[in-house]
Amino acid sequence: MPLLNKTRTATAGGPGGNTASPSLSRLRTALTLFFALDGFLFAGWVVRIPAIKEQTGSSASDLGLALLGVSAGAVVTMTLTGGLCRRYGSHPVTVAAGGLMSLSIALPALTHSALALGLVLLVFGAAYGGVNVAMNSAAVDLVAALRRPVMPSFHAAFSLGGMIGAGLGGLVAGSLSPSAHLLGLTVIGLLVTALAGPVLLRHPAPVTGQTPKEPAPRRLTGRTRRVVVLFGVIALCTAYGEGAMADWGALHLEQDLNAHPGLAAAGYSFFALAMTVGRLSGTALLERLGQTRTLVAGGTTAAAGMLLGSLAPTAWIALFGFAVTGLGLANIFPVAVSRAGAIAGPSGVAAASTLGYGGMLLGPPAIGFLTDWFSLPVALTTVAGLAVGAALLGYSARNASVPQGS
Repeated sequence: MPLLNKTRTATAGGPGGNTASPSLSRLRTALTLFFALDGFLFAGWVVRIPAIKEQTGSSASDLGLALLGVSAGAVVTMTLTGGLCRRYGSHPVTVAAGGLMSLSIALPALTHSALALGLVLLVFGAAYGGVNVAMNSAAVDLVAALRRPVMPSFHAAFSLGGMIGAGLGGLVAGSLSPSAHLLGLTVIGLLVTALAGPVLLRHPAPVTGQTPKEPAPRRLTGRTRRVVVLFGVIALCTAYGEGAMADWGALHLEQDLNAHPGLAAAGYSFFALAMTVGRLSGTALLERLGQTRTLVAGGTTAAAGMLLGSLAPTAWIALFGFAVTGLGLANIFPVAVSRAGAIAGPSGVAAASTLGYGGMLLGPPAIGFLTDWFSLPVALTTVAGLAVGAALLGYSARNASVPQGS
């Protein structure tokens, strides 16, 4: 099932738009690199959270409050990025935010208190929020021009970057200090931005047959807005699990199951690898099962995997549960964002992305408070509960379509 409105036409690529032009292929490659860089940098940060926690002397609740800095910076920026993309274009905003994210990732290792950590994470979160909304908006435009449901492939690049970033972090966790590691990520991030950025800056976003000529965004009807919010909440429910796994998975393995720091860091790699595999097969899965069954099956699979991962008695069983969770969550977020884009255009992408990434960023602080009140394993079971919620909402949205005349 196509993820975007079939009436959109490609701007280039031969009769009927069936063959991508070289410029569209270059854009796809450059945009894929930014998705991969985003996952790589974010994973590189999260695998060093245990060391940063120790360095700052933070309790679980203190760390949760500091992580709220990422959430606050990102959510505020996400609400503004749609307007920036309309004014300056999604490609320049992607490049600028990618460069800022690369620079700001080195800052957490320079802090020695939870307050200072929270303040620098505001900057990191602002960059993270900006790049995610901008590159998703650019991806929706490119998917429409290509006339192929390839959105999962971009998110597969994010997961692959996360897997590599977490794996590298696990390898160097015992030998490199957090400051040396995160500074190295800054250098890598700036190099990738310098490589892929000029491609995006030279080529504006492709214009499709449905792209409005007027600069003002289309005003959404009440029904359209409600449907977009529904898909945004689906994205939020599953992104909550991604954020929880990123920020607390390693701590769960290390503190609750006595795993070696290297093995604990590998927990996110297992999760990200499973998400990568699931997203690489996402297009075929959607064509075989359809969107509704993909959402329902993904949510229930993720719930079962997270219950196993959070309540397992050994680290290796928990790792298996993390992998099942990643497989289940893999395609829910890209399907939700794509459906919102099909229904409401760039405004739908911005709204659903903001809700979705808000779940990824607000989930970790919530896990921190629940850990202090109960325990980390109990707190992680909330991921399973929200995955079930995503499955139910996905089923309720089975008849959602592009509203006529909206």
